[in-house]
Amino acid sequence: MKSFLICLFILVGLSASQAQYSLRASMGIDLANTPSLNDYINQTFPVDGNPLNDFNAAVNFSGEFSYSITNTFQVGLELSYLINSFNYSNDLGKFELDYYIIAPSLLGYYVLSGSGYNFKFGGGFGIRFVSVDLYSPGTTIITNYSGTGYGLILRTEGNTLLGGNFYANIGVDLKYDINGNPKSDSSNLYNNISRENVNLNSLSIGLRLGVSYIF
Repeated sequence: MKSFLICLFILVGLSASQAQYSLRASMGIDLANTPSLNDYINQTFPVDGNPLNDFNAAVNFSGEFSYSITNTFQVGLELSYLINSFNYSNDLGKFELDYYIIAPSLLGYYVLSGSGYNFKFGGGFGIRFVSVDLYSPGTTIITNYSGTGYGLILRTEGNTLLGGNFYANIGVDLKYDINGNPKSDSSNLYNNISRENVNLNSLSIGLRLGVSYIF
C-alpha cells in the first residue's frame, strides 16, 4: 500500500510539468476464470446439471488519467469497477452471489503515434478491493464478505480521432488478480464440500470500448 501511494504522488508531481494529458472512460466485458469461486457455486448452488463454464462474463467500467513523459512513453492511473452476479432457485428459494471489485492501477505505456491515431502497449499493477454479497435461500439475510488483494495487467489499446480532441478508444487487457479470501467479520466464505476457503483469484481477458479526450 505504501509503495502504491508513493508511486501515485510521483505521478501527480510529474504531471504538473507535462504538456499532454488524456482522460478515458470505457465500458467492457471481462471473461474471468475464477476456479475456487466456480467450484463453490457448482458444488453448493442448485445448478441442475448446468455448471458454470471455466470463463464467465463480468461487466467492467473504467476511467483513466494519463500523461506523456516523452513522445513514446506515457504513465496512467486507472480506476475500474467490475460487477458479476450468479443466481439460481429451487424449492428452497433463491441462491444468489454477487461480487464487486474496485481496482486502482498504475500503468506505463509505450506509445506509437500518427496523424489522428495512436497505439499504446504496456502494463501495470494495483490494489484490489473485493466485496461479495451472499443471499441465503428462504431468508432476507445478505452476508457481505470483503477482502483486499493485488493484481497485474498487460494491455494494448488504440485511439482514433473522432473530432476535436475526442478519440474513439478500444482496448484489450490480460489480467491476473490475487484477490484473496474474502471474510465477513472473522469468518471466511467457505466451501463445505471441498472443505476449503473460497478465494476470488482470477485470470481474465477483457475487451472494452470507450472515449478518450486528449489535451
